Amino acid sequence: MNTTYYSGRVPLMSATWERRIAVAGIILGALAFWLTLPPLKVRAFEFGIFLGLLAVVCGIFAATRGERRLGWSAAAAGVLGTVLGTLATQSSVGHLESVVTWSALTAAALRYATPLTFAALGGLFSERSGVVNVGLEGMLLTGAFFGIWADVKSGHWWVGLLAAMAAGGVMALIHAFFSINLRADQIISGTAINFLAVGITGYLFIQQFGDQGTPGTISQIPDIHLSFLDDVYFLGPAFGQLNLMIYLVIALLFVTYVVVFRTPFGLRLRACGEHPRAAETVGISVYRTRYIAVTLSGVLAALGGAYLSIGFVHSFNENMTLGKGFIGLAALIFGNWRPFGAFGAALLFGFSSAIADRMQTYNESLPGIDVLIQSLPYVLTLIAVAGVIGRSVPPAASGRPYEKQ
Repeated sequence: MNTTYYSGRVPLMSATWERRIAVAGIILGALAFWLTLPPLKVRAFEFGIFLGLLAVVCGIFAATRGERRLGWSAAAAGVLGTVLGTLATQSSVGHLESVVTWSALTAAALRYATPLTFAALGGLFSERSGVVNVGLEGMLLTGAFFGIWADVKSGHWWVGLLAAMAAGGVMALIHAFFSINLRADQIISGTAINFLAVGITGYLFIQQFGDQGTPGTISQIPDIHLSFLDDVYFLGPAFGQLNLMIYLVIALLFVTYVVVFRTPFGLRLRACGEHPRAAETVGISVYRTRYIAVTLSGVLAALGGAYLSIGFVHSFNENMTLGKGFIGLAALIFGNWRPFGAFGAALLFGFSSAIADRMQTYNESLPGIDVLIQSLPYVLTLIAVAGVIGRSVPPAASGRPYEKQ
């Protein structure tokens, strides 16, 4: 039988077993922490230490035999699981239950992940067409302000959504004009959009609402109550009462996948992002396709901003997005420029925000600890982006201005 080798020395079948051992190590590291949490609540810290050390052994074994990335990940998971599991056993069960309620955490993670997912889907369209959009943060912020402004003026939340989409589209058109027609540096153009959004929304916020801020009674995006889940364990509390925009963004995941990967428009879009010169030679208008994609990215990001102001927080504050556009962009990179991968990454960041929120009450006796806890999503973003550098492959022409011949 012909045996395939990699690295010139180790058989491929051996690599498969090493990968399995490394994955088993990652699972053991996670178990070392998870078993100490509700509802299981194992209180013997020696058990967690044993699982963590076993995970470290599996990781080192795999790493020294060629499976370095998964192997060292398993070792790190073992160390982290041991530390977190030991800390959890030192905490009272009551404190753990106040923080770790899985159904509540799932619902909160979805709420926090929704604006990130809107931003990531917007970035997906833009970057698949070949235009980097770091202006997602500004488009989120613009959508948040104009959404609540139109809501207050009209008394209808759906008018706020339409106004947010229009405002986000205008900001995206500005970015598209500088990036596509003037062939400006796309990073600089996107950064300018962010500063422009901060200035415009800050000025208009003071002018329109003054020191009183936005009214306390606005027309809010409604929650959808799924009554048939009321008595279902876990599913009822987690999914039975979520905002309309959460269901909308989940539906958009499927729509985006079909449009980008299963339609002629999606094929043209990806062609412009991979090889615009070849796309132009077969009759595809690169400029028009990129304009459509970038404008759509602004509309989607602005929907995420409108959800923040009139669906989640129910008010507007200056610079209220707090980097969520950048986290959405990180989710897009982490998800390898695919909708469901980006959603998975957004859920990870959303879950970290949910944990950070619930841990504030747990650690309220320690002054200043809440600031440290709130930085958890941003730290996780840095770790995630650093972990995928060199592994995620963006569209080949992304960030490169195209000059029509």
